[in-house]
Amino acid sequence: MSQRQNTDPPKSPKPHVGQVVLSILAAAFGVQSHKNRERDFSGGNLFSYIIASLIFFAIFVGGLILLVNFLLRNVS
Repeated sequence: MSQRQNTDPPKSPKPHVGQVVLSILAAAFGVQSHKNRERDFSGGNLFSYIIASLIFFAIFVGGLILLVNFLLRNVS
C-alpha cells in the first residue's frame, strides 16, 4: 500500500478581526507590507474585507462631515 503525499501548499491561517482592520487602515494610507498583502490574499475572506472597508469609509466620511461642520460653525 503506498501512502499518498499531500502536495498541496499549506494553508495560511485566516486573519483575525484585528489583522483585517489593520490591513484596511494600511491600505487606506498606502503603506501595506508585501507580507501582509500576501496573507490577506491567500487566507482572507473577501466578504470580511468588503464589510470592514465599508465601515471604515462610513466612519471616515462621517468624521470629515463632522469636522467641516464644526469648523464652519466656529468661523462665523
